[in-house]
Amino acid sequence: MKTNTRNKKKVSQRARREYNTLPIKVTLKEFNRYIKPHLSVPVYGPSTRISIYRIFNYVLYVLHTGMQWYNLKPQGVGWQAVYHHHLRWSKDSSYQRIFEASLIWLKENDKLDLTALHGDGSNAVAKKGAAESATAVTSTSEARK
Repeated sequence: MKTNTRNKKKVSQRARREYNTLPIKVTLKEFNRYIKPHLSVPVYGPSTRISIYRIFNYVLYVLHTGMQWYNLKPQGVGWQAVYHHHLRWSKDSSYQRIFEASLIWLKENDKLDLTALHGDGSNAVAKKGAAESATAVTSTSEARK
């Protein structure tokens, strides 16, 4: 660290690593531009009491903190409503569409950097033998049958 003589602030010489952080909250402008077009919104049934924007930010908060869903205290709705939207978006590939669109945007704007790519195999099932590893089954109990 070196000290800036003018303002007497300590300035780090290390590069900032902003690409490595998960967002806790997105702005309404970012949500409407990048996320909302890829989320499924129900056509039939009652409308939600709070906006999809606020529900999405509650989901981000739970994913960032790792807290249990029942500990979430959203204003205006119960935690079950937030979890219901998260479950729907997980099942209908809304999150996958957001991820793919963000990759396309990064590539088009020449900001996609693959020099430090880390794969996470924590959910991969290890199977013995080449024939067994070629199966599409990811559950170990299913693979044993």
